[in-house]
Amino acid sequence: MNKKLLLILLLLIPVCSFAQTFSVSGTVTEAETQMPMPGVNVLVKNTNTGVVTDFDGNYTIQDLKGGDILVFTYVGFEPQEIPVSNNQTTVNVVLKPDSEALEEVVLIGYGAQKRDEVTGAVSSVGEETIEQLKPANVAQALQGTSSGVNVTFNGGSPGSNANIRIRGVGTNVNASPLIVVDGFIFNGGLQDLNPQDIENITVLKDAQAAIYGTAGANGVILVTTKKGRKNQKMRVSYDGYTGVQETTRKLPVLNAKEYALYINESYANSGQDIPFNNVNNLENETDWQDEVFKQSMVRSHNFSVRGGEEKVSYSLGASNFYQEGIVAPEKSNFERNTAKLTLDVDLTDNINLSTKLFYTNVQVKDINAFSLGSVLFNAANIAPVISPDQDNLDGTINLGNEVVNPLTQTRNTYNNSVVDRLSGTVQASIDYAKNLNFKGRVGFNRANTRDRDFTPIYDYGTGKIYTTPNSSVSLGKSFTNDYTAELFNTYTNTFAEDHDVTFLLGTTIHEVKSEGLYGTRTDVNANSWEFADLGSAYGIGENQTNSSYASIFRRLSYFGRLQYGFRDKYLVSAMLRRDSSTRFGPNNKVAYFPSVTAGWVMSKESWLNDSDIVNLLKIRGSYGVLGSDLIDDFKYLSLLDGEATYVLGPDQSLVNGNALGALPNPNIQWEESKKLDIGLDLNFLDNKFNFVYDYFKNRRDNLLISNLRVSGILGTGAPGASGPTVNAGEVVNEGHEFSLGYNDNVSEDFSFSINYNISLLNNEVTKVNNGIGYIEGGGFGVGQPAPARMQEGFPMGYFYGYRTDGVFQTQDEVDNHPSQQALGANAKPGDIRYVDLNGDGVIDENDRTNIGDPIPDITMGLNFSFNYKNFDFSAYSFANLGQEMVRNYERSQPNVNKLRYKLDRWTGPGTSNTVPRATVESTSNNAFSDFFVEDASFLRIQTITLGFTVPKKFTEKAYLDKFRIYGKVDNVYTFTEYMGYDPTASTGEPIGGGIDYGFYPLPRTYTIGVNIQF
Repeated sequence: MNKKLLLILLLLIPVCSFAQTFSVSGTVTEAETQMPMPGVNVLVKNTNTGVVTDFDGNYTIQDLKGGDILVFTYVGFEPQEIPVSNNQTTVNVVLKPDSEALEEVVLIGYGAQKRDEVTGAVSSVGEETIEQLKPANVAQALQGTSSGVNVTFNGGSPGSNANIRIRGVGTNVNASPLIVVDGFIFNGGLQDLNPQDIENITVLKDAQAAIYGTAGANGVILVTTKKGRKNQKMRVSYDGYTGVQETTRKLPVLNAKEYALYINESYANSGQDIPFNNVNNLENETDWQDEVFKQSMVRSHNFSVRGGEEKVSYSLGASNFYQEGIVAPEKSNFERNTAKLTLDVDLTDNINLSTKLFYTNVQVKDINAFSLGSVLFNAANIAPVISPDQDNLDGTINLGNEVVNPLTQTRNTYNNSVVDRLSGTVQASIDYAKNLNFKGRVGFNRANTRDRDFTPIYDYGTGKIYTTPNSSVSLGKSFTNDYTAELFNTYTNTFAEDHDVTFLLGTTIHEVKSEGLYGTRTDVNANSWEFADLGSAYGIGENQTNSSYASIFRRLSYFGRLQYGFRDKYLVSAMLRRDSSTRFGPNNKVAYFPSVTAGWVMSKESWLNDSDIVNLLKIRGSYGVLGSDLIDDFKYLSLLDGEATYVLGPDQSLVNGNALGALPNPNIQWEESKKLDIGLDLNFLDNKFNFVYDYFKNRRDNLLISNLRVSGILGTGAPGASGPTVNAGEVVNEGHEFSLGYNDNVSEDFSFSINYNISLLNNEVTKVNNGIGYIEGGGFGVGQPAPARMQEGFPMGYFYGYRTDGVFQTQDEVDNHPSQQALGANAKPGDIRYVDLNGDGVIDENDRTNIGDPIPDITMGLNFSFNYKNFDFSAYSFANLGQEMVRNYERSQPNVNKLRYKLDRWTGPGTSNTVPRATVESTSNNAFSDFFVEDASFLRIQTITLGFTVPKKFTEKAYLDKFRIYGKVDNVYTFTEYMGYDPTASTGEPIGGGIDYGFYPLPRTYTIGVNIQF
């Protein structure tokens, strides 16, 4: 009996043991998108037992026992450990992105580094920031988010170009940075890119950019676009919004009665009959800015599909963006259509092939937006007593030959421009031996541009310069094709566990070909836009013109970079690039650009490694030489692009022909930018705080200066001729950058971040050796000297004019002051008093001096965001301090409208010491002086966004993974004392960029949109 019982117990032991194990199933989803995650590793802790989630994020793991711990891991996400209890059958997991892992890798050009090991000055703007801003132009994502980067626009008209300046203005020619998209040089503007396609923007600000050699002197912007992930279930996304735009401000001009009173006073002060006998009964009281500014629409649709399998990832996208202008929206609008394809394939374990293709179609209609004679210029200057229906201004008060009815002007504006661009890159990567990788890449841009302009017959009034007795049509077609072919080999190894070495060696060829054909013809059939074509115009004579061009530019480069790290603490990187360019002659075709960077990660030292406060402390420095060849072609040769008249033939008739243009300079060479940077990176308190400091000094020498003053005997006085271009200038930008951020996940329901950055800049020209010591630029008024200069000892493009000392109050003050006759008229009481700087007893051009600086001394940004349960909020702002702008949208013609500051004019002794008298007689009050220079410092609240994500329990019923609705306001408010439309606008010219010709204001936009994923 006992033996039988023992036998039964022995037989039951394995049955009981088997009953103690069980299986668990579940689904792993992503926290942000709530979508399933394939390819997640599920491992039983401290064992080799594990599985991988399938394409739908599902898994099943068997033979578990109570108390086992499941570990869920996926690259870029925080790992999770979850204990399982006896007979538990389901464990669903939500993985959150690992913010440290996502930010760990930083692009540095032809490679990447862990952020802790980056030894250069680098700023990054991530996908989250771009998603919150949703900018119309990608460049807006850099405003206030990247220290040392200043972004201005040519105004707020649809499709306006951005002027990006990294750490100041370093040259008198092209100061724009190099833009690299997914590894290839992108010669279009950032307005051509779809912001929703972009994953990250990295700005290389110091010698780190030396790997790009002659193209990197103005800094480098690396744009990385989105792509699919391997082992990712297909994700379909739609992002769309629509909105209303309006002007943010109007110029403070006089109303009809104020205008009539002012004009009457100006005529009476001059002893003439007044034009308005009854100011209380004016026939018209027109607010021209109300007539011109309109509410307009903006819309955006963006559709994408991303996913991948074990060896393939893909991304498809298409978008449409349409923006109307707030002035004449039917004549001023911008439409961008894009399509994108990304494909990444592992052909074998060692060979990878990837490609990215972008198609962009841009259609633009525009008006004269920000120059003299623009629509807003006319709206500000036309008299408010004129009716909006008065197309021909004959019979109204005389406004001179420039000012016309702006409504008539827009009705007579006809043009359109279409650009088709195909860009892309194809790359093959081969791990051909241990620690060795070889990449070959070809990037290309093909752009076709078609322009069409039509000017109808129209009479704006007697003597008006815009009156056109003959209609005309102009057509232009241009084609640009460029490619960049690159081969580079990378060796990466670790020796003795402590020595990390990466060696890069490569070559690149960049070629740009372009050609264009243009023609103009008068007398368009039916005087109509519909028939505006060269074939339907029948004009004859000298106004029928045509022209064409063709050009080719090549750059061949070799480069190398050696990176060394000891125990991830002591870091050194050395680079050398050899460039040759067709823009320079045989004497200086080739140049070498070296650089070195170094860093010390102090937080990895034994005496700081265990700190509970400091997570990262790194000191770094860099120095390098970068070049620039951003000049016109063939400056080292004599070209027949001048003009001359020859006596030819048996009858010795005069014949117009070509002659030598600019004199050649066979020794012309590269501009060189010598960049020094010393920085500190600090993360502390569990990486919640991050602080970055940089001191920089960029010395740009061998600046290329055109039209050197030489003897006229060399032929420089002929039409189209000029002096040679020489290396004769130098400019220094020096400053400090600070950024401080705080990020915290307070609880599962609440997280927030706040980031602040500030940059201090001092810009000084240290040499201009062109024979006269300065270069002039810009324009002011009519017939006045250029108001901006590049000159040794002053900032680039500073304003050069007269300094004022109030207003003459009495005739005695006039008599006891040096004569101002040389400025156009003898002074009288009520006129501006100018300072006799040289003390010679006469006010003349020798008394001009520095009266302002268009380059801001300080730029800063403050950005804040938080998430609470299903709500998200963000606010972005930026500011420029210490910049001035020239008010150049007022006309000196006596009968045009005036700004409201004129109400505080001088009317007798003691009444005003700032604003001169009202008069129609000749005065010197319009001479370019600090009277027209204003402080243009500003603080702008750029964007405020509030969003709500519908809980998943509701979206699942509609088969949606995510549904978010949001409202956003752009260009919320600008705090400034500047009187003009927009203190953030600029022409972008290094010399003359701060002159306001009546810039089109950036609109305020109210939008509502949705993000949908399924």
